[in-house]
Amino acid sequence: MSRPRQFVVEADGGSRGNPGPAGYGAVVIDPETGETLAEAAEYIGVATNNVAEYKGLIAGLRAVKALLPDGPGEAGARVHVRMDSKLVVEQMSGRWKIKHPDMKPLAAEAASVLPGFALTYEWIPRERNKHADRLANEAMDAGRRGAQWDPSASTAAFDAPRPSVAATAQSSNPPPSDPVTPQVGWGSAPDLGAPATLVLLRHGETALTPQKRFSGSGGTDPELSAAGREQAERAAAAFAARGTVQEIVSSPLRRCRETAGAVAARLGLEVRVEDGLRETDFGAWEGLTFGEVRERYAADLDAWLDSPDAAPTGGGESFAQVAVRVAEARDRLVARCAGRTVLVVTHVTPIKTLVRLALGAPPESLFRMELSAASVSAVAYYADGNASLRLLNDTSHLR
Repeated sequence: MSRPRQFVVEADGGSRGNPGPAGYGAVVIDPETGETLAEAAEYIGVATNNVAEYKGLIAGLRAVKALLPDGPGEAGARVHVRMDSKLVVEQMSGRWKIKHPDMKPLAAEAASVLPGFALTYEWIPRERNKHADRLANEAMDAGRRGAQWDPSASTAAFDAPRPSVAATAQSSNPPPSDPVTPQVGWGSAPDLGAPATLVLLRHGETALTPQKRFSGSGGTDPELSAAGREQAERAAAAFAARGTVQEIVSSPLRRCRETAGAVAARLGLEVRVEDGLRETDFGAWEGLTFGEVRERYAADLDAWLDSPDAAPTGGGESFAQVAVRVAEARDRLVARCAGRTVLVVTHVTPIKTLVRLALGAPPESLFRMELSAASVSAVAYYADGNASLRLLNDTSHLR
């Protein structure tokens, strides 16, 4: 009996803004020869990274289906999917629940493309997914010009050495379904130079902080309380002792400018204001506790908790809208500050958003992080576009 045919699908998706102009790319590979059998890419308009990644997976699976005319034995073919999206790999492998309503129909569509096939999924680091990544970026570049991706003009295949693909076919067994540890070690990683490191300092307390009231950019713009000023001074002393901060950037809101000013005075630096780092506008919820919002605006609160696209009552900002401006501010900082350490004084939502985007985590992860007043987090951004979370919610300087 002949061995079932085997295919490798590499897929990726991207969004310039998350959400923003988005596209996907997918390639089907013969694992025995490393030959590219099919490519697919498309600009899909404004979407999130996760939507684009799922679209890339679906396109890759459809490309496999197109390579196989219906016939005896084809349903037993083995398809090994490799992606740098932990979310898609874990959800399609059945290890993570699919909670976001936008992801459920995409996952169901992906699962329905190749019924009867043996599908396995593997997470790979971004540097091993260059072919699909280039296709996705070519699609987004085309969309920026008002066009669609042209396969005849693609150069994605030139970025795709695959020494590990042929090894996949050394055995007649299917590749493992569990995500594998990245095969690129610390010593073998390319030299990308010093990253831009954003040290994220949440502002000190205001009178509203211990009361756990919504305090965004649409409210009263409160000043630091006495406790908040003490927290800012302690943070300033810690940064002065550490001596690594080279620049300070702050949200325009008063509590952040006061916190940043305390550090700047110790370090002898100026404070640059970045409007994109302001807190969410919570609309009619400004100044209210969670319980008070629940009593007055229960339906709106439920919608807000369920979807990043839902905005607070009264014309506030959705988490999706905040993510766009925070990502734009991040991109400006990273482009300008390569190789430097920048103290970014901002708020709960911008810091959580930067952490979420660095990890590629879903929007609901915003509700699963704790950020204390005057806490420190840090993210490093490398030249290849990857990010590394180095610290989260450190309050040791306040003890």
